[in-house]
Amino acid sequence: MKFKTLLATVGVVALTATAQSAEVELSLSHWVGAQHPLQPGGMEPWVESIKEASEGRIEITIFPASQLGAAQDHYDMARDGIVDIAFVNPGYQPGRFPIVAAGEIPFTISNAKAGSRAYDEWYRQYAGQEMGDVYFCMVHLHDPGTLHGTSGPIQVPSDLNGKNVRPAHGTMARLVNALGASSVFAGAAEMRELLARGAADITASPWGSIYTFGAEDLAKHHLDMPFYVTTFAHVFNKAVVDGMSEENRKVIDDHCTPEWAEKMATKWADGEAAGRQRMIDDGHTLYKPTPEEVELWIEATAPLRDEWKAAATKAGIDAEAGWASLEETLEKYDSKVE
Repeated sequence: MKFKTLLATVGVVALTATAQSAEVELSLSHWVGAQHPLQPGGMEPWVESIKEASEGRIEITIFPASQLGAAQDHYDMARDGIVDIAFVNPGYQPGRFPIVAAGEIPFTISNAKAGSRAYDEWYRQYAGQEMGDVYFCMVHLHDPGTLHGTSGPIQVPSDLNGKNVRPAHGTMARLVNALGASSVFAGAAEMRELLARGAADITASPWGSIYTFGAEDLAKHHLDMPFYVTTFAHVFNKAVVDGMSEENRKVIDDHCTPEWAEKMATKWADGEAAGRQRMIDDGHTLYKPTPEEVELWIEATAPLRDEWKAAATKAGIDAEAGWASLEETLEKYDSKVE
């Protein structure tokens, strides 16, 4: 219910004209560009569905590209009412959300589509505990990502030794540090700048995002395997949702489900996956690990699972039961890495 005057002065992507009859006008803030596949493929259909289901009572305007705040601040922006809805990468604040970080562990989740449904279904049992100061809507994933560098090879864990790496999240940062690399923490939109000025040699990213964020002329060497996913959340300011009428609240509840988590991720996942073939067509160098080399990566990442269990236990959950539940849910949706 914010930014009614700001709409007239800030360049925004409004999905519908502001309707005088709307009962609820909401701002949705995110930090990727308006043309990033997530917006036209996920956010816009979600917003339109909410409008239709509410018979025009709920209007949502999207503010892309960090117009309203930095990527790392988006959870707090929703919590504090600076925005009504925020797109959040919990891993941009390492250690703050230890439970949801389970999805960041490499070689855990095999795909972003059914995997997003599975992960959302699993995390809902913990969301109130970890994100209780907002209205939790959904979590979802990006297509499995990997490592992309300005020079090669990137084939085995020792290839990271001595390099500067932009990690995707806190879990990846701990991994690269353990492998003798230095982590250079920054949002995805900053990866090109880091690579261009030599502040980073390698960036973690799904395939298509190298093109989305304009780094394809710099990152031409790639670890050719599905390595990790990143967890994302959509959250609302709690007071905004609590203040809605019963019928409007039901519309929001109906659009914050595991099914919608899968819908939010699907077209984005397709766009990311297509980036790999584009790189091949553009003459990039892809390093395909042998089965023995894959085992080296699995061995290198194994301690992350125990680290997660320790952090989750400290956060107050039964970590062993939680991990077993995660694996069971991923298997249910054929999304567990075997």
